[in-house]
Amino acid sequence: MLVARVIVVAVLAALSSVYVLAGAPGTALVFAVQCLLTFWSRSWWLVAVQAALVCWVTLGSGASVVVFGFLAGSLLVTRLWAAAPLVVFGAVVMAYARTGDVPRTLDLAVTTVLMTLIVPGLIRLVQRVDELHGTRPALAAAAVGEERLRIAAELNDGLGRGLAAIIAGVRRAVAAPAGAGEVLGAVVAEARRSLAEARSAAAGYRAMSLGPELTTARGMLEAAGVAVEVRAGHEEPLGPAGALLAAVLREAVTDVVRRGAARTCVIETAEEGGRVLLRVRDDGRRTAEDGDGLADLAAQVRAAGGELTSELSPQGHYTVRAALPVPEAGGHDRAGLGLASVDVSVWLLAAVLVGFSVKALLLIPPHLLLPAAATLAVIVVMQLRSVSGRHMAALSVMAVLTFAPIPVFGPVWLGVGGFLAGPVLLAFRPWVAWPLAGAVVAATGAVTVHLALPLPEAVNITVSNVVTGLVVYSLLRLAQLARELEAARESLARSAVVEERLRAARDLHDLLGHSLAAILLKCELARRLPPERARAELADVLAMAERAEHDLRAVSGEHRDLSLAAEADAAGATLAAAGVEVTAELAHPPLPPEVETALSAVLREAVTNVLRHSPAARHCSIVTAHDGGLVRLTVRNDGARAAPARRGSSGLGNLTTRLAALGGHLSTGVEDGWFALEARVRASDPAALGGDAHGVGTVARV
Repeated sequence: MLVARVIVVAVLAALSSVYVLAGAPGTALVFAVQCLLTFWSRSWWLVAVQAALVCWVTLGSGASVVVFGFLAGSLLVTRLWAAAPLVVFGAVVMAYARTGDVPRTLDLAVTTVLMTLIVPGLIRLVQRVDELHGTRPALAAAAVGEERLRIAAELNDGLGRGLAAIIAGVRRAVAAPAGAGEVLGAVVAEARRSLAEARSAAAGYRAMSLGPELTTARGMLEAAGVAVEVRAGHEEPLGPAGALLAAVLREAVTDVVRRGAARTCVIETAEEGGRVLLRVRDDGRRTAEDGDGLADLAAQVRAAGGELTSELSPQGHYTVRAALPVPEAGGHDRAGLGLASVDVSVWLLAAVLVGFSVKALLLIPPHLLLPAAATLAVIVVMQLRSVSGRHMAALSVMAVLTFAPIPVFGPVWLGVGGFLAGPVLLAFRPWVAWPLAGAVVAATGAVTVHLALPLPEAVNITVSNVVTGLVVYSLLRLAQLARELEAARESLARSAVVEERLRAARDLHDLLGHSLAAILLKCELARRLPPERARAELADVLAMAERAEHDLRAVSGEHRDLSLAAEADAAGATLAAAGVEVTAELAHPPLPPEVETALSAVLREAVTNVLRHSPAARHCSIVTAHDGGLVRLTVRNDGARAAPARRGSSGLGNLTTRLAALGGHLSTGVEDGWFALEARVRASDPAALGGDAHGVGTVARV
């Protein structure tokens, strides 16, 4: 990831610049080789080149022995890692031989060890960031695969056994017509139980998410001529809270459609203060007593630890607001993937901070050692808190502890300014952060002037603060970046799991639910027919049951394309069994598989709606047509009654979602006792459809 690489280069450049400014320009070559070892290759010959350069810079040019830390750090990430302690030990011996001063040698030893830890830490961080960034799709795919296995196990355990029992029962009834009545009674009961189980499972999968209800609400409002805006600001899955908020949304939107006075409606969700919020606001002018249909839901929301309110503004804006507790993180549904057990970035940051602190403590007088150590410990803790977000209180504490102790601890405390500059760069926007960080460094420089320190020492303190600030900022930013990528990766996986559940819910309702409803209808019809006529119906039931088994596998994740012509034939047979006369006119060109599958699902749901909601229906027409690249499916049936807007159904919501994914649209309406459902979707460019440019001819069935 480019950002991580830029940060790592900045850290290495800042560390190298100290020794370049100290009169060892050859350190720039060590820096260049270190970048190659970090980003390109850790081949033995590159390590050998770095070793030669380090020896030349330190032995030939007199550079600080700390440069050996680059070599020792590089060795730690190769097969020669055991040689790293020997390199550090050699650097310490060389430092004592040069200075003969124990405190100075200890300071150089700590700095060398610190460099030895920083270099491999940066290499591992880059690897980890790249891994987190690159494995996001793989983790999402693995999560979806695991969810599919779980769904398959659940469905095969219940619905799979139910379908097997239906098939076995029908075969017994065909083989022994004399006892078919009792067997078919058991088959009908099993079909009814399986249908109920399929609908319950679909509702359960949908209840984990508010997304489908938002889609359904948008479709209902647009069909009613209401301009709608949806602002989704919550994280899914929501678990039981999603089901309850979905019920509130359905009731609120149904009320808007039923009133018919609104012209605009805004639906928004958010997460604030540990709660998930839902707001539905429209501009229909009503009285303050409107919205009483929410009274029952208000009791349920209160029982779940939330609140449901409604209010009418003086401008006529009616707002329904629901708030429920957010599901606790760490559960299987919301954050079951978890963070990595060891956060390399935080450990590296802690090691660097402790190392800098030890260097400072080496210069503190013994009688001030304890208060200085306590103060630095507080600063280190405040620094580590900066990884998880912006903490202005912690920043204020660090600012006080950076400057207030200077009169007590003396000039040695001026080096702590870099500890403050790093978090300042992270806490504010760049146009504010960089001037503030510059002010911190300038303030320490001003103090050196006030204390009349020698110019070389003042310059050294100022440069050290700049380098320390950049190193601390870079490590903090890398730690944040690693956590952000971890969270983004998990969020992507959770979203993929939610989408997989919603897909399973759609397929359960649209595919398997329809098949089971048709099986139930056919079985009940066969029970009322003479044995010779029942045999034909039972043959249809067997075919439907086998198709339902295919549907079950599709729900579990196995891809299956549907045929619109085959679905039209099946629809005719199913509706005919219910006494509905069907006319089908299919005039669509060859369609892409995904478009034909979506329209087939629409047709299945339309047939189910005829059977469930229009018991008086006697005629039904199924028509497809196309105009250019736009394909239209229209299903109309009589026996429909004009009624208030029905609460958003999962079936229509599913179809709206399916079509929206293809750029299509679904509309429904009742006129003169006929209910019409129309699906429109753009298949492709007309010239690319193949066959007759004007269609494939009309096929009529009665």
